[in-house]
Amino acid sequence: MAEPKDFDELDKRIIEMMCSSSQGSYRQLAKQMGVHPTTLIQRVKTLEAKGVIKGYRAKVDYVAMGYEYNGLVQVYTDDIEGVERAVVDIPEVAAVYDVTGEADIVVYLCCLGREEFSAAVKRINNLPGVVKTNTSVILNIVKPESDFVPSMTGGKQ
Repeated sequence: MAEPKDFDELDKRIIEMMCSSSQGSYRQLAKQMGVHPTTLIQRVKTLEAKGVIKGYRAKVDYVAMGYEYNGLVQVYTDDIEGVERAVVDIPEVAAVYDVTGEADIVVYLCCLGREEFSAAVKRINNLPGVVKTNTSVILNIVKPESDFVPSMTGGKQ
């Protein structure tokens, strides 16, 4: 697994820039960074090949789309891998985290309403291997994961 020290300054600047905004052509982004477009393209392709950059997508506000009932479900299980494989297939599951602590898994649900949320939690509870769950409804998302930009170059976030 790579560490920040494994990247040179240009790689670090590219990672920060791509986390902040990857909109625009390579030519525009290269101009902002003061490098040749070919250099930028080559570096981005290398970061993709290393698995550092895994893809590109829009930052979506799920609440603005109508997914107003969101929550975290702590899952206690005697079959972590089996439950993880099963829970990812539930349509309302936005993310699955393999964690330490009392719970074995934390599931992030995005639902249109209370009934859908309740049904998703019940589906998780009924999975083979689930011993119990502890569910928290998210009232407000103060800082979504998609807003995190790693401080690779020592700048403030």
